[in-house]
Amino acid sequence: MMQQISAIKQTGKNRDDYGENLETASILVIDDEPGMRNFLTKILTPRCKRVEQARSAREAAEILDQAHFDLVILDNIMPEKTGLEWLSEQRRVGLFADTILITAYADLDTAIQALRSGVADFVLKPFRANQILNAVARALDRKHLRRENYLLKHELSEGGNAARGRLLGNSAAIQTVRDMLTRLAPMPTSVLFTGASGTGKEIAARTLHGLSDRAGKPFVAVNCAAISADHIADELFGVVQGQDYRKDGLFLHADGGTLFLDEVAQLPEQVQAALLRVLEDQRIRPLGAERDIPLNLRFLFATNADLEVAVAEGRFRADLYHRINVVNIAMPHLHERAEDIVELTAAFMSQISRSLGMPALELNEETLLKLSRYDWPGNVRELRNLIERSVILGAFPAEFAGHGKITGVEAIETLELVEQRHILNVLDACNGNRAEAARRLGVSRKTVDRKCAVWGQ
Repeated sequence: MMQQISAIKQTGKNRDDYGENLETASILVIDDEPGMRNFLTKILTPRCKRVEQARSAREAAEILDQAHFDLVILDNIMPEKTGLEWLSEQRRVGLFADTILITAYADLDTAIQALRSGVADFVLKPFRANQILNAVARALDRKHLRRENYLLKHELSEGGNAARGRLLGNSAAIQTVRDMLTRLAPMPTSVLFTGASGTGKEIAARTLHGLSDRAGKPFVAVNCAAISADHIADELFGVVQGQDYRKDGLFLHADGGTLFLDEVAQLPEQVQAALLRVLEDQRIRPLGAERDIPLNLRFLFATNADLEVAVAEGRFRADLYHRINVVNIAMPHLHERAEDIVELTAAFMSQISRSLGMPALELNEETLLKLSRYDWPGNVRELRNLIERSVILGAFPAEFAGHGKITGVEAIETLELVEQRHILNVLDACNGNRAEAARRLGVSRKTVDRKCAVWGQ
């Protein structure tokens, strides 16, 4: 019994949970006293991803020139300069870590100056291990909350959940894409998604991120065409203006995860040059900063433009094109995967009716046949928009309305109806040439003629 109690106590001791943000944090301890440095390093190291220490403000600056930290624990009274004086200098050159100030002198002026300098917390010496651990956990939680709020606002400005969802379909064309995503998922390789507007390039990019070991980290999508040329560098790289203004760019907010640059052909020339340097060095320098910040990012790109033509016309850098075009995944047009239209229609109908709180429309065999035979120049996006519009209006447009008697799962999955849609889709792809359609289907011409006669085609 006593052994069980001891085991429980020991388990509780090892599970002093200060939050998952502490487990993944990198922390720099700056203090001229070896005892304090060692004390902080000893209690933080088992709980953090990385802990380093500096004996002076000068050594700390040298370390920050080479590495990025989530948090700095800073002693205020040190030789040469105070911690707050050092902090002001670092803000000007580019310090993107949050800071906890530790000091034995708790006068009001120091506290006010610390707040003005943007210190995340203020801890008085002497302190116990749990006090500093709680302060560190709070600072990291606030830092991650700011990041999540920023990314949420960015995502809403980019269109919210419009591009969320699964890569649906079982056609050969979409299965080829899915197989390639699975193969690329464990690799850090950059990927360029090409294809017409509405083919699902961002969905594919999100799928790749979800399959990778970065799935628990941010996926940040940026529509390069939606941000003005004057502001896109600020948004991507961040800005430092003196010691009072700092803006973390999307590159830094996405650190550890995946950055997806859509409509990459629309990037201004100067941003193309800066992006090339980031891809080659895996470091960024915010506008106005004097030091680089190392990044841990996977880059994904997308465009519906012909980048080779853009390069030939001088609108896109040839060296950047070759750098991002390591692996190219071409997303198929919807009419090239017509057998997926019924599955997509059913999925969109369920999602949209639920999100709008409106009744779903019945999908009968005539409507599904008309939908599957339409050319869909706007691809998957056009199909989704049609379903949403039809749910809102309570009926399909006349060109897709049907009066079939078979609905629901039966209309979607009955073998005879699946066969009808497939044969007619192949016939459409052959421009009505029944001999060619029969050859592609692997059946006789008479079989195609007989089926079409039954269906009144």
